[in-house]
Amino acid sequence: MKRNILFLFIVLFSIFSIQAQILDPVKWETKVEKLSETEYNLIFEAEIEEHWHMYSQDLPEGGPMPTEFIFDSIDTVDNFKLIGKVVESPYITAFDKVFEMDLNYFDYEATFTQKIELINQSLNEISVDISFQVCDDEKCIYPQKTVVFTLNNSKADLTNIIKEEPEATIKDANSPTVKVPESDSKSLWSIFFTAFFLGFLVLLTPCVFPMIPMTVSFFTKQSKTRGQGIRNALLYGFFIIVIYTLLGTAVSAMFGSNAMYEFSTGVTFNMIMFIALLIFAFSFLGAFEIMLPNSWVNKVDSGANRGGIVGIFFMALALAVVSFSCTFPIAGTALLDAATKGGIAPIISMLGFSSAIALPFALFAFFPSWLNSLPKSGGWLNTVKVVLGFLELAFAFKFLSMVDLVLEWHFLEREVFLAIWIAIFGTLGLYLLGKIKLPHDSPLEHISVGRLCMALLALSFTIYMIPGLWGAPLKLISGFPPPMSTNSESPYGVGYMKKQVADAASGKHLDLPEGAHYGPHDIVAFHDYDIGLAYAKKINKPVMLDFTGITCVNCRKMEEQVWIEDRIFNLLNNEVVLISLYVDDRKKLPKNEQYESELTGNKITTYGHKWLEYQQLNYNTNAQPLYVIQDTNGNDIGKPVAYTPDVDEYYDWLDAGIKAFKDQ
Repeated sequence: MKRNILFLFIVLFSIFSIQAQILDPVKWETKVEKLSETEYNLIFEAEIEEHWHMYSQDLPEGGPMPTEFIFDSIDTVDNFKLIGKVVESPYITAFDKVFEMDLNYFDYEATFTQKIELINQSLNEISVDISFQVCDDEKCIYPQKTVVFTLNNSKADLTNIIKEEPEATIKDANSPTVKVPESDSKSLWSIFFTAFFLGFLVLLTPCVFPMIPMTVSFFTKQSKTRGQGIRNALLYGFFIIVIYTLLGTAVSAMFGSNAMYEFSTGVTFNMIMFIALLIFAFSFLGAFEIMLPNSWVNKVDSGANRGGIVGIFFMALALAVVSFSCTFPIAGTALLDAATKGGIAPIISMLGFSSAIALPFALFAFFPSWLNSLPKSGGWLNTVKVVLGFLELAFAFKFLSMVDLVLEWHFLEREVFLAIWIAIFGTLGLYLLGKIKLPHDSPLEHISVGRLCMALLALSFTIYMIPGLWGAPLKLISGFPPPMSTNSESPYGVGYMKKQVADAASGKHLDLPEGAHYGPHDIVAFHDYDIGLAYAKKINKPVMLDFTGITCVNCRKMEEQVWIEDRIFNLLNNEVVLISLYVDDRKKLPKNEQYESELTGNKITTYGHKWLEYQQLNYNTNAQPLYVIQDTNGNDIGKPVAYTPDVDEYYDWLDAGIKAFKDQ
C-alpha cells in the first residue's frame, strides 16, 4: 500500500513538474555566408524537438501565428539593407481540423535565409528578433528569441553559398506554396489502404463485377492444364497492377509533387474537379453513358486476340478501357489526391487501387469453386453505381466550396453547403428505400437487409447534419463544410443572434463594464489584468485568469468543447470575472509602458510578450492554455490547471476555486 502511494505521489509530482516548466522545443543557430565584399546571407537554422511543429511565414488569415523575423529599423537604415524577403526551406502542408484550413509547418528542422547588403563596413554584429508559434498535440507556445550574427570572422568565399537545398526547392514567402514529399510510412500505408478500399468499391460496379467470373472461367477452361490457367490469371492480375501503377508513375514524373500541389490547391483544379465529378455523378445516376471511342476499344480487343503473354496484357488493358466509365472517376480522384502529397504517393495509391481489382482474379483462379458463391449480376450492381453517383455528387460540392473560399464569392456558405449535403444524402436514403426510381433501376420487389442498413445509415447521417444549420460543429465531417468562422451567413447558427444583438432587438439595455468585451460564448471578459482585477474587487467575485492565444488550438478546443457545457458556462458567466490574456497579441504597448524583460533582457514592446512574461515569472511555464483562480487582491487560490478536456475534472477545479474564494 505504501509503495503504491509513493508511486502515485511520484507520478503526480512528475506530471506537475512537466506542466510547470519553461518549454523550449526549438533551438536556433546562426550562420553567415559572405557572398561578396558587401553582400551576405544570414542563415537561421531551427532544430525542432520531436512531436512539435513550427509554423511557416506563409499562413492564411485566421490561422496560427506565422514565424516572423524582426530587424531593427534604425540599424537597418544606418548599417545594412535587406535584399528581398526571408527565404525558407520547404515545409509540410496539411489540413488542420481545428482551424479548418491547410496550414504550413516544419517538423524536426527548418532553415531561413535573409540576404543583406552591408552599408557600414565596420559593423560586426546584427541582432534579429524571432517571433513564432510552436505546437504539439496538447499545447502551443509563443516564444520570442533574439539571435546575433557575427560578421567580422566571415571570409569572402563566393563558392560558399547555401547548398543544403537545390535552388528550385527554396521557397520565397510570396511564391506559390511548395509541398514537401510525404515520406512518412504511416501516411503511405494510409494512402495504400484508402486506394485499396476504393478499388474494392469499383469491383462492385456493373463495369467490372461481371468480368470476374467470365475472365476466370476463360483462363481455367481455355488453358491446357490447371497450372497454366492459374499462371495466366496471375499474369492477368499482375498486368492490371502494372497498368494502373504506370499511370501513377507517369503522373508523379510528369507533374512532380510541387507542381501538382500548386495545381491542386488552385481555383482551376478545384473547378475542373467540380465539373468532372458532376458529369460522372450524373452518368452514374443514369443520365447518360460515358464511353471511350470505339476505335480505341477495337484496337485493344485486337491485341487481346494475339494469345500468349502479350495477349494477356491486352486483355488487362481491355478491362481498364471497357470499365473506364466506372473506374476513372474513382481512380482519378484517388490519384490526384495522392499526387498532392508528393513523392511516391501516386504510385502507392495506384498500387493499392489496382491490387484490389487484381486480387479476385488471382483468388478465383486458385479456387474456381468459389465462383459459385458469387452473387449473380443484377439490379444490385446498378444500385452500387447509383450510390457512388450520390457520393461523387456530394464530393463535387466540396471542390466548389474551395473555389468559393478562395475567390470570396460567399455563394456556397456553410449553411448552403450543409443544405445541399442534407438534400443529397436524404435523397440517397429515400432511393435505397425504393421511394425513388432512376432510369436503369430494376423492379424492386423487396428491400434486402443490406440495402435497408445502408438506407438507415444515409438517413441517420442526414439527420446528424441538420443541427449544423443551427451552429452544431459536426465533428464527423470537420474539414468538409466551409468553416463557420470565415464563411457563414449565420456564424452563430441559423436564426441565432449574438447576445448583445438579441438584447438590443428586445429593447434590453446592458452596459458592459469599462474595458470589457464579449468573449467566447458572449461571456463578459477583460483583456487587461489590472482593469479586470479592479472590476472583480468592485463586485467581489473571484478572477479566472485565462492565459490564451489568438492562434492557440487547445484554447479553442477548451472553449468549444468544455466551456460550452451548461454547468461550466454558468460558472464562467455568473460566478467569476474572466480575464483573457493573449500571449500572442502583437499590438504595441505605449512607449511609456515598454520595459526590459526580467528573463531575457530584451525590450518588451507588445501586449502579448507582456502577458507571456507575466505567465513565465509567476507560473514557470510558457504553455497555453493555463487557467488560474485568484482572489480580488490577485492572490492565487489553489493550483493552476492547463489543458483539461475532461469536463468533470475542469468543473471540479473551477467549482472548488469559487467555493474557496467564498469561504475566505
